[in-house]
Amino acid sequence: MAILKNKYPKISIVTPSYNQGQFLEQTILSVIGQNYPNLEYIVIDGGSTDNSVNIIKKYAKYLTYWQSCKDGGQSDAINQGFSMAKGDILGWLNSDDMYLPGTLDYISEKFNAIQGKNNIVFGNCIHINESNLKVYGSNVVDCHSCLD
Repeated sequence: MAILKNKYPKISIVTPSYNQGQFLEQTILSVIGQNYPNLEYIVIDGGSTDNSVNIIKKYAKYLTYWQSCKDGGQSDAINQGFSMAKGDILGWLNSDDMYLPGTLDYISEKFNAIQGKNNIVFGNCIHINESNLKVYGSNVVDCHSCLD
């Protein structure tokens, strides 16, 4: 792995989606709203029959690539996106999830700090139910004792 001299390594985010129109716009906005200067954003839709394609088209100018056609499910969609991604950092964000502000800058800083090492980086999350009535956090690191 080469040491990057760029403060902003290329981050490739893949969003797999299928009939998630009610959530998809918030997901897309949470990614493009990061205003990360070296972002590659790929949306792989499995041929949705709801309003997903209209939402994707609305933000197409912010996407590096998108498609809407039948695929082999979530894992296949993620793998399709990763196969065309050119980023130094690869990640996926499901179509009913969102990034908090500053997430990609934070990941970039962590990545730059661990240059030359193979690592996986993941973080905690905030859970919001569909009606936004219950919000709670989780501690992913504490839940995975294999990280010790």
